[in-house]
Amino acid sequence: MTTGIVILIIVAALLLLIIRNIKIVPQAHAYVIERLGAYHGTWSTGIHFKIPFIDKVAKKVSLKEKVVDFPPQPVITRDNVTMQIDTVVYYEITDPKLYTYGVEHPLAAIENLTATTLRNIIGELELDSTLTSRDTINDKIRIILDEATDAWGIRVIRVELKNILPPREIQDAMEKQMKAERERRARILDAEGEKRSQILVAEGLKESAILKADAVKESKIREAAGEAEAILAVQKAYADALKMLNEAAPTKEVIALKSLEAFEKAADGKATKIIIPSEIQGLAGLATSVKEVFATDTPADATDNQ
Repeated sequence: MTTGIVILIIVAALLLLIIRNIKIVPQAHAYVIERLGAYHGTWSTGIHFKIPFIDKVAKKVSLKEKVVDFPPQPVITRDNVTMQIDTVVYYEITDPKLYTYGVEHPLAAIENLTATTLRNIIGELELDSTLTSRDTINDKIRIILDEATDAWGIRVIRVELKNILPPREIQDAMEKQMKAERERRARILDAEGEKRSQILVAEGLKESAILKADAVKESKIREAAGEAEAILAVQKAYADALKMLNEAAPTKEVIALKSLEAFEKAADGKATKIIIPSEIQGLAGLATSVKEVFATDTPADATDNQ
């Protein structure tokens, strides 16, 4: 009974040992393996078995892109201006073996190399060039770092100058300059806005004048059209009257009486002098005589009645 328990314990220990030495390397990772203290190989993604007490996982390496932000470094430009510059480095590990055995502290080595490279590059530039040539400085640092870190199994993808801080007095001068530039742009924008506003007002007045002129024109056209229609209506009525008069075949006496009516309307107490055609003078005299006869006969008839 005791022997069986011992066997079970031995089997369980062996199974546990085997399970603990089965290694699964996840995606974007690599394991550096040492056998009896010496480099043996690099495991990539997948399942692997480690020989107990002989093999050892020396380092687990992530192959993902990494970002490290280094603190500001004091640098001096060619015109003796001291400024603080902090950098951001993007890198990835390309060779896990070189990364494990190439340098003791890779990040510290990259930081020191970045600071040295930055001082060398900035030392060749003046302040104005430093402030305006950020992309050029980034490319130069990246190239130098990438070449230097090849031996460490590291590839520098890009380098960014995060902040460039010149001395306080220069910052004050730059702030004043930037403020003046903002004020100048604000004045330009205000002037352009005022100009645009005046243009819009002028265009509005122009359109209003055009619309008003069009309205007056339309009114006059309609008024003229109305007058023309009235004239045509009068002429048509006159023509219809003449037509009806002609169709009625009037006598000379009717025409003469119509002429007298026309002269009566023409005079109407307003004319001071009227020239009567000879054709109707006799008829006019006849009408006057008839009027006088009636005026004379009226008193006599009244006497006889008494």
